[in-house]
Amino acid sequence: MKNPFKVMLVLLAVSISFASCKDDDDDTVVTPTPTPTEKSIYEKLGGTEMVEDPNNAGVMIEKGKLTLRSVVDSTIFVIAGDTLLQPYFTTLLGEVGQGDLSGFTALSMSLTNFFSAATGSKTITYNGRNMTDAHDPAKYSRMAQKADDAAMDAFIADVVTGAGQNGVPPTDPIIGEIGALLETLRPQVVQR
Repeated sequence: MKNPFKVMLVLLAVSISFASCKDDDDDTVVTPTPTPTEKSIYEKLGGTEMVEDPNNAGVMIEKGKLTLRSVVDSTIFVIAGDTLLQPYFTTLLGEVGQGDLSGFTALSMSLTNFFSAATGSKTITYNGRNMTDAHDPAKYSRMAQKADDAAMDAFIADVVTGAGQNGVPPTDPIIGEIGALLETLRPQVVQR
């Protein structure tokens, strides 16, 4: 992929339909094993250092997970405003429009766990649907239609915007690292 920033959205696109889903199938995301002197992406994002969760007074959260959750939440809102992508998420947008944030909350948690595990967390696991099933409306009704490359590219742009809203400039090397990881998921997500 020529634009490594697009790859961040691939992960979001891959993950977006996982909200509160469980599946016994396992499409394993291959997390690059860092060399002994190289930190994982998760470690570069704050790792397992415990910090206070700004959304839950008195609760501690890993700094890496907090960083990822912040970007995920911003990105979900960017996607919700993207007219090209709205048709993919009619169920979620309908719920939010009626004041029901349970789907949003579940999606945020699922995506955050997915990102955490995919970037190298040793303490956080992802137990949602595999990539292929999560993006097949015949197998997962919360996904309104199959994704194509144009939708994937729009997702990627929205992830970059969400990251930017959290102080991660598009030139930050971490974007390229995540992009390289996420590009491996495109064949599972794009199904038309």
